[in-house]
Amino acid sequence: MSKVIVRIKMIKNFLIINCIGKDDKLALRINKDFFFHKLKNKDNNDKLVLEILKFLKTHKVFLDNKFTVIVNQGPGSFSGVRLSIAIAKGLMISKNIKLYGFNSADLKKFDQKNIEIMLNKHLIEKNLIKPIYLS
Repeated sequence: MSKVIVRIKMIKNFLIINCIGKDDKLALRINKDFFFHKLKNKDNNDKLVLEILKFLKTHKVFLDNKFTVIVNQGPGSFSGVRLSIAIAKGLMISKNIKLYGFNSADLKKFDQKNIEIMLNKHLIEKNLIKPIYLS
């Protein structure tokens, strides 16, 4: 699948779901402000959607067709990658939002600077998804 050129200015407000089995985190950019959330329930994947919804509600995020979700496609744990992709696709379908994916290797460190570098280097893909699982 070819990479789609996506400029950071085109993606204004977004949620990043990074659940690959270690150091799982969420990031949110709303109107140039960044927020990060470290996921607490590593072994409890059924609560991931609740943590995402709580994180969005805390920052008063309204999901609409101008919002984007960017999800880590792996490599990573089978359940973490599949669950985060399923949640991202569910948000895409139910809220008509844009969906992109990235690979773990393309985000060196999960922080604002590296997220912006990843977006500026066009390292996200549209029309997901080819997950990569660790064996």
